[in-house]
Amino acid sequence: ESRMKPPVTVLRLPRGPEPNNEEEEQQMRSKMREQFLRVLLLMAHKRVDIELHGKLRMRAQFGTSDIDVLNFQVSDLETPLGVQKEALLRCNDLISCSFEL
Repeated sequence: ESRMKPPVTVLRLPRGPEPNNEEEEQQMRSKMREQFLRVLLLMAHKRVDIELHGKLRMRAQFGTSDIDVLNFQVSDLETPLGVQKEALLRCNDLISCSFEL
């Protein structure tokens, strides 16, 4: 006598990344890096108004940013104590920055 065996459940694993998705992601990252660098170039040598914690406001000439955007390099930083020729500002200390376009 032949009896049917109980059905076996099939385990379906999630699909892996599509090969095209990896390439698309790389292209998107490349485009974002290029846009970031273009923004840095547009901001370079522009006057920037800076607001820090404690309602402190300063002006400077923007230089550049490090790759992780953790620090800004500025020149001619106008502080309440006088003008600093060169300075490195930590982005965590900033509330806002504004540029005139």
